[in-house]
Formats: sequence, structure tokens, C-alpha cells
Amino acid sequence: MSFSFDTKNELCRLPVQKLCCARAEAYGILLYCNTFSATEVRIITENPNFAARLPKLFKRAFNLQFDRQPEPGVPGKMVFQITDRKKLDHIINLLGYDPRQHLVLHINFGLLEEECCRASFLRGIFFAGGSITDPLKRYHLELTTFHLQASREMEVLLRECGYPPKSIARNGSFVTYFKQSDQIEDFLTLIGAPVAAMKIMSAKLEKDLRNSVNRRLNCDSANLDKAVEAAQEQMEAIRKLRTAGLLEQLPDKLQLTAALRLENPELTLSELAEEFDPPVTKSCLNHRLRKIMELARGI
Repeated sequence: MSFSFDTKNELCRLPVQKLCCARAEAYGILLYCNTFSATEVRIITENPNFAARLPKLFKRAFNLQFDRQPEPGVPGKMVFQITDRKKLDHIINLLGYDPRQHLVLHINFGLLEEECCRASFLRGIFFAGGSITDPLKRYHLELTTFHLQASREMEVLLRECGYPPKSIARNGSFVTYFKQSDQIEDFLTLIGAPVAAMKIMSAKLEKDLRNSVNRRLNCDSANLDKAVEAAQEQMEAIRKLRTAGLLEQLPDKLQLTAALRLENPELTLSELAEEFDPPVTKSCLNHRLRKIMELARGI
């Protein structure tokens, strides 16, 4: 199952209680569903939990039943439809539109004065027109409708709620979207999906941890490569001095340093410094090796 499917299932577990919130949620669904006009309401879903929620929601919000409902237990796309003119006029009137005029869908903010109603309205929008990508892949939540005015006004509503989105037109529809993980987390928490929001937080922490480990491994690998390269150069210089018969003429400390480096080509400077008796500092050892390499370059 997709992350969107799981998120909507979480939202479906919220009870349908207050009339104002039920009407706000149904309002969001209507603005972002397949068809909402003066002649038809058509809602299509493949989510059985959302399909089970719709009749209860519309009964509470508008005190009516769908004219067409899918048969229980039938898989695939499920269609909910209202074509009865009296029912449609009743819905349109309750949402603040005039049934006698051409229906131009915009948001009636008078129905969304309470914070709980705004959250329910956005939940309905997500049910009907929302999708969210698996956060382990990327962060992306979008809300899609066919109604330009409703899309613009919904964007204003989101900004007022503190979630400034981005928008784009795509194939005749209008998409409002988020790409910031913290905005998606806040939006999901607002509409009643805190578990999904926590999963995004966990995914973000997992990504950050993985990236941190990769950066450290890359850094360690680069440092190791440098240490190996430096050790090779030091040993080449020592062999060059020995071939020229100059190694035995070096001071005792430099001869000891050369011998220990030849015996321990894999050790870092810090590790090699510990091999001396008594141990020397890394700075002291580095100075000795630089002196050996300078003498070798002078040959």
C-alpha cells in the first residue's frame, strides 16, 4: 500500500461528530472531487475506508443519501453519485451558493471561521484531491482540483494557516503542493494524521543519519588515502637514501625513524609515533620524516 493510502486510512479513523466540521469536510471533498456541478455530484475512490466514511459524512453534513453507491465488498473503483435536483439544490444552498445561478465554485470562508472547521475542510480536500509521496524517497504533498478559483482561495487559506504552498497548472487541473518536510508534517498534523507526520520525521532523521555516516566514511576514506600516499613517498625516500649509501650516515634518531617506517608501512603518523620507545609526538615524527624526504630530494 502507498503512503497516501495509509495516511487516508489514518484520517478515516477520525469520528464524524460536529455538524459544522462534517459539513466543512464534505465541502472540501466536493470542491476537489471528480464532479461537483448544479446537475451532478460524482466521487470516485479506490479506498474502501474512505468509501465507508462518505455515506456517514454526507448524512451528517447534509442529511441525505447518495443516489448511487457501490456494492459493499466489490474491489476496484467505487462511484458515489447524486443527480437528484432537490438534493443538489439543498447541498448548494447549505454551502452558501445560489441554486438559481450558474455555479462558480469558490470557497465560502463563512463556513470556515472556526479552526476545527478549517482543519476538517483541508482534510476533505486531501481525501478527494490529495496525494503524498513516500518520505523515504522524497518530500512531496499535492492537492489537485479542476477549479481555478477554488485552488487560488485554498492557497490563501493555507497561507493564513501558516503553510505557504507552491502552485502549478497541470493537464487542465490546478495543483497546490509542498516540498518542505516540516510544512508537510504540520499540514498532516493539522488535518488529523499525526502518525503519518511522525513517519516523515523518522524518515528525515534516518536520511540525515545515513548522510552523516556517508560523509564521515568518505572523509575517513580520503584521509586514509592521503596517509597511504604519504607513507609510500616516505618509504621511497628511505630506499633512495639506502641505495645511495647515505642511510647509515644519518643521525641515530633519523635512522630509527626510517627503520620503523619501513617495518610499519600501514601505520598513520599517530600510530607510528607510538611505536617509539619512549613514544614521540606526531609533530616530532612529522619533522623527522620531512627531513628524510628533503635529504632524498637532494640526491
